[in-house]
Amino acid sequence: MPEKPIRVAVVGVGDFGRNHVRVWSEMEGVELVGIVDINAERAAQVAAEFKTRVIRDFESLQAEKIDALSLAVPTKDHSRIGCRLLDWGMDVLVEKPMASSLDEADGLIASAQRNNRILQVGHLERFNPAVTAALNIVSKPMFFEVHRLGVFTPRSLDIDVVYDVMIHDLDILLALVGAPVVDLKAVGIPVITDKVDIAQARIEFATGTVANVTASRVSTERVRKMRFFQAHEYFSLDFTRQDLLRVRVEPGSPQPQINFEKVPTSPEEPLRAELGAFSRSVRNRRPPRVDGAAGRAALELADRVMAGIQEHARRVQLDAVVSQDNR
Repeated sequence: MPEKPIRVAVVGVGDFGRNHVRVWSEMEGVELVGIVDINAERAAQVAAEFKTRVIRDFESLQAEKIDALSLAVPTKDHSRIGCRLLDWGMDVLVEKPMASSLDEADGLIASAQRNNRILQVGHLERFNPAVTAALNIVSKPMFFEVHRLGVFTPRSLDIDVVYDVMIHDLDILLALVGAPVVDLKAVGIPVITDKVDIAQARIEFATGTVANVTASRVSTERVRKMRFFQAHEYFSLDFTRQDLLRVRVEPGSPQPQINFEKVPTSPEEPLRAELGAFSRSVRNRRPPRVDGAAGRAALELADRVMAGIQEHARRVQLDAVVSQDNR
């Protein structure tokens, strides 16, 4: 007998949310019940495009017998809406950053625990096949060089580039290194918006591992690469191409022999992999790969990067950064 489909919905169908609707509408074992958005025109367009229906507001979801949903509203609303949904017995995938503050993140985690619900945070790069491959072979990385650069687009401008872009790599670093941060220096400036548009951080972990991380949403080209080094090995990870190159010295040779190996990966859209993993967690009640604790850890590190940017701005008297709120 086939399993009963998981009834899902999407709350917030802007740029991110629309893609959630697209993937959910194509996924087997899932019934896309409907979508919610405060912009009625946008909601109607997305519902027509993906052959679903508009639900009046998120309060109306209580009557829809929803099992799980994607929450892709502005960050400031994540905790307020997410906690209500969890309290109503729904499993929630909340987009990153998971909340506007650590207190709000703690509220989401507490709601999920209190109601025995699945809470997954939308760090979709964790589901990039190249990242999955790297997590399987990393041992003791000592140095990272990370660049995530994008051209300017009028989206997610309510938050700094640290929370919009860099947080992807902060989450991946925490997963790959598996150690606390002991030192951090950062710099960042507004360029086009009144938020920080480009930022760079130097992060040192308790293992002695050092990571240089650069994020920009005002570049002239798109670059999404991570390079890291461990004893006698160098890895080059390209997020866009979803590939991982491993370069190492072969032991036992009288002359150094350099071996170039393309680590096997299986190409897949990270969002499709992310939602697939979420649906499996919903069905089998197992903890998600990126749970609330992981989302909170990434947010906490992003807060430390922003604090470093603010401290640097005070030292150099950069009023544009000093005067703004973190988000």
